[in-house]
Amino acid sequence: MAGAQIAVLRLLLLRRCPSAAASPTLFSNTQHFSHSAFAPRDGESDDGAKGGENWFTLPPFSAAVDSSSLGKKLASGGAGGGEDAAIPVNMTALKWVLRCCPQLPRSLVHKLFRLRQVRRECLGEEDSKRNSQARWCQFKRVARTYIMNQGERIVLPKTVNEPALEKPEIHCTKEEVSLIRSLELHKDLAIIVINKPPGLPVQGGLGIRRSLDQLAAACLSYDYSEPPRLVHRLDKDSSGILVMGRTQGSTAILHSIFREKTLGALDNANNSRKRVLQKRYLALVLGAPRLSKGSISAPLAKVMVDNGNSERITIGDNDTSSQHAVTEYRVIESFDGFSWLELTPLTGRKHQLRIHCTEVLRTPIVGDYKYGLRAHKKWKPLSHLQTMADGQPEETYGLFHDLARGSIAEKRPFLHLHCKQMILPDIALALKEASLDPDFDVSQLESLNLVAPLPFHMQRSWDILNSAAQETASQKMQYMKLNELHDLIDSKFVREVDGMMGSEVGEG
Repeated sequence: MAGAQIAVLRLLLLRRCPSAAASPTLFSNTQHFSHSAFAPRDGESDDGAKGGENWFTLPPFSAAVDSSSLGKKLASGGAGGGEDAAIPVNMTALKWVLRCCPQLPRSLVHKLFRLRQVRRECLGEEDSKRNSQARWCQFKRVARTYIMNQGERIVLPKTVNEPALEKPEIHCTKEEVSLIRSLELHKDLAIIVINKPPGLPVQGGLGIRRSLDQLAAACLSYDYSEPPRLVHRLDKDSSGILVMGRTQGSTAILHSIFREKTLGALDNANNSRKRVLQKRYLALVLGAPRLSKGSISAPLAKVMVDNGNSERITIGDNDTSSQHAVTEYRVIESFDGFSWLELTPLTGRKHQLRIHCTEVLRTPIVGDYKYGLRAHKKWKPLSHLQTMADGQPEETYGLFHDLARGSIAEKRPFLHLHCKQMILPDIALALKEASLDPDFDVSQLESLNLVAPLPFHMQRSWDILNSAAQETASQKMQYMKLNELHDLIDSKFVREVDGMMGSEVGEG
């Protein structure tokens, strides 16, 4: 990444969000809803229905692929066959409302159904004889499990369409938009994939000025009416591949795939089946594992620390409060007290890789001050290699230079954990095939192989250790040659001495 890009990215992380007008996305406040105020009784018409005063209508239902079922089918790789392999195209009223109103919180939609505030238009026999210009509809209560028919319309209370409280918007310059888009690794009709830089939080929260989901909404929506949605997480200080869904349907499919990946890893019967979702991380750790490769299966549990002000993940017991976690690892190479590991998480638990490395392998990840603080208290930068700065950005801008730091040559290195590769089904192609044939064979579906380059601090650490290893190997080779030379000289000297002694004896 060029120095100018690093500077702009640092600016994105540090500057405050300006206040903005109300966001066009709606529906975060539930206090407006009152059953007695809006919902007519079953079989009765609402006086405001004629003028649309109290209700608004969703688009007519059209059969579509069930995203959740398609996601489960992709996650299973088509195993099972038979009727289970078919993807249903019918849809419940609940799923249709969620699909038409992606900005509505799921809890709010469920509340609307409980309060009987979700209706469908129903033309009576007498009403159908009226002139089309004077036609009005009766609204029938709809249960969330109601199966929608082609062309049916759902109506909701108009109050859910009122603007929510004002939320700050992200305003980005052209240079900032260009920078964020330069992080893209892949983009198609269904998903967008970026190489997340270290130090950028994925989601907003208390004290977070800018987050990736906000920047994605401002810079990566393109011509889509809805912003990209997160389907998995990366820690703030880690880096690498991050996948986002571009539509509600593709997001639901990705959620199913990631969820089934974790569930499948816990089922020993599924271990022999091909994994349709694979993630590989590269980590630099302190020390070396006892075995060069293996599998870690250890449950994780949350514990509260600092008088309940924060939480921490630790190895738990096999009880209901723990979540089972499985990680495969392989040592790539070890040198001078460091090891490069390839980590493959089979489950998706919070801080799983960091805990398994620290508490199971006893090799904390470099830069992990939350779980490997004790090991870092004795940290000493490789001062004799600090002059090795090949590949360092040519330009730095005051406070922004720290994005070009963080290698093992620094006093406080950054976290060395990077999601370098991810293999997952081609969601855009799957949606296209499913719309043409619900029974298509997903086992023949092509996969996307996504690869993310290393961030600067990890690339520099890799170069430093690689150069140091080569230098050490060269020194060992020179030492061996020197020993061979000494042995040759010694043997020649011995022969010469023996010859001199032999000649003296002959003269005597």
